[in-house]
Amino acid sequence: MFPLHDENRPSRKPLVNYMLLAANIIVFFYFYLQGPYAFEEAIKRLGFYPIDFLRLRRLHTLLTSMFMHGDLMHLAGNMLYLYIFGDNVEDAFGHGKYLPFYLACGLGAAIVHTFSILLMPSDLMYMALRVPAVGASGAISGILGAYVVLYPLARIRTLVVYWTVTVVSIPAYYFIGFWFLYQLMMGVMALRLPLGVAFWAHIGGFATGVLLVKLLRVRPRKRRRVVVVKFKPVTKYDYYYY
Repeated sequence: MFPLHDENRPSRKPLVNYMLLAANIIVFFYFYLQGPYAFEEAIKRLGFYPIDFLRLRRLHTLLTSMFMHGDLMHLAGNMLYLYIFGDNVEDAFGHGKYLPFYLACGLGAAIVHTFSILLMPSDLMYMALRVPAVGASGAISGILGAYVVLYPLARIRTLVVYWTVTVVSIPAYYFIGFWFLYQLMMGVMALRLPLGVAFWAHIGGFATGVLLVKLLRVRPRKRRRVVVVKFKPVTKYDYYYY
């Protein structure tokens, strides 16, 4: 299943979401266009290393790693989800609270990712603690968590490839629920196999998003209802002379 767009239009322009999209794209191409060596060095320098977090070192990478991506497909996939789901979550939180929420979800994702590594076999754990993690997917997973709580019945236009290719509208609770179950299944596998994807960061970000929506008691923004009153044409029999 591949999301195309949702049918849930926000009531105001998602200015912060546009800024996050622009920031991720600009940062990626700033380093990517410098060449493979500079790009790899930037990931090593700005990526999040779980071992550093446990030692309380280089904590700034908790933030910088959220705006780094490993390749063009990694960037494109994350930005698609951010574009589709972020506008409505910003609509509910408001411009001022949306950015702290986004960053908090990214932080929650990094913390859960780190502690999931401690559950791995010792040889795999030693390696995983020293591999840099990059990407906005932890924070975006928090947006998905918030979205499914706020708009469970919103319809997601989805490209489905199974024998044939078709586009269908799927309720958000089904689409995001299936996505979460996949992350959970792969996350369990990742505790024993080096899959190369931080699935527990996705799970941690998602859980953080759900928790923050509940704790802050965020509600979808009420929309204005436009009432159109139709008047029938006036004829000479609709009034009196006097």
